[in-house]
Amino acid sequence: MSRSVEFFDTQFKRQVQGGEFELNPFERVALAYLHGAVLDLGCGLGNLALEAARRGCTVTAIDASAAAIARIHGAAQEECLAVEPIEADLTRFNIGQEYDTIVAIGLLMFFPQSRALAMLRDIQAHVRPGGHAIVNVLIEGTTYMDMFTPGEYFVFRREELMDSFADWVIAVARYDDFPAPGNTLKVFSTVIARKANEKTLNVPEYPLVSEARPHITEAAARSAEPQSHGKHRVASQIPGPTLPLWIRNCV
Repeated sequence: MSRSVEFFDTQFKRQVQGGEFELNPFERVALAYLHGAVLDLGCGLGNLALEAARRGCTVTAIDASAAAIARIHGAAQEECLAVEPIEADLTRFNIGQEYDTIVAIGLLMFFPQSRALAMLRDIQAHVRPGGHAIVNVLIEGTTYMDMFTPGEYFVFRREELMDSFADWVIAVARYDDFPAPGNTLKVFSTVIARKANEKTLNVPEYPLVSEARPHITEAAARSAEPQSHGKHRVASQIPGPTLPLWIRNCV
């Protein structure tokens, strides 16, 4: 288990014990853009995935934390929600089909640069025309490094994420700063973008750009992160959304 996976697996166990399942600030922004078939990469405890399913989405939720996947499995089964939780090693993961929405909040920076950028391209390639990519990463200016495995992370340049969506319709582009332990800082870039299709090619862009918001607490800023095996389904490639058995059995 990598240092990053161990870090978040421990955090998730603590949050499950404490019943801490509130959406973080990035997930609250993302919620309005979720629709149809959703892939949530690095879903953490599944707070966003479960809420999306409550609102009618069919969700595939992927994480490397066994504790996180177990929590999602139990909650989805209890509520008869269309969420398929899958434990997977995201260092070797490939997306298997197109989705209406693909989410990667607080994920890509936990891989070396080549892998992080390859995953970003994979996300962009598998969003259906007219669908949304929702991506959030740490950027330069970040000084909190405790959750990273040395040599296996990538801090994006400030404009790098938004620039990578130059051919998309940008709905949200924002930067946020959060205080972290040891008088350090986390600096995030968040982009929500719609993939153009024939009906949207000539639609003007009206991006909502928000600069740093340091008043949001670190506790609220915890984001769902990446993460590899278990009694639940384990995969390196996900073929697409299917209805879990408990949904098919719901009356």
